[in-house]
Amino acid sequence: MAKKVLVHSEQGSQYTSHEWQSFLKSYSLEGSMSRRGNCHDNAVAESFFQLLKRERIKKKIYRTREEARSDIFDYIEMFYNSKRRHGSSDQMSPTEYESQYYQRLRSRLDYPWRFNEMF
Repeated sequence: MAKKVLVHSEQGSQYTSHEWQSFLKSYSLEGSMSRRGNCHDNAVAESFFQLLKRERIKKKIYRTREEARSDIFDYIEMFYNSKRRHGSSDQMSPTEYESQYYQRLRSRLDYPWRFNEMF
């Protein structure tokens, strides 16, 4: 059985609405919300959306939803994940960080006695 995709959000009214819940259900997505008043639950998602708004959305005027979707997809896949440096990962992009993680993991499998040196 395939696992559902988890969509994490805050408890804003747009995410608690019947429309949003119906959307999740219609695409076999599973909603997850942070605890009320606990910013640490959702810090990573909040940071991402703040950057998305500041670096992309607020700098453009979209004529259609499709134009917005396409542009946001490009921002995430062509810039944010592959090129944008992140302070939380030693100024590496998520793609670089993931690559190094898997290199360390492969090294651990090849040389299990080095596990403590890696983490």
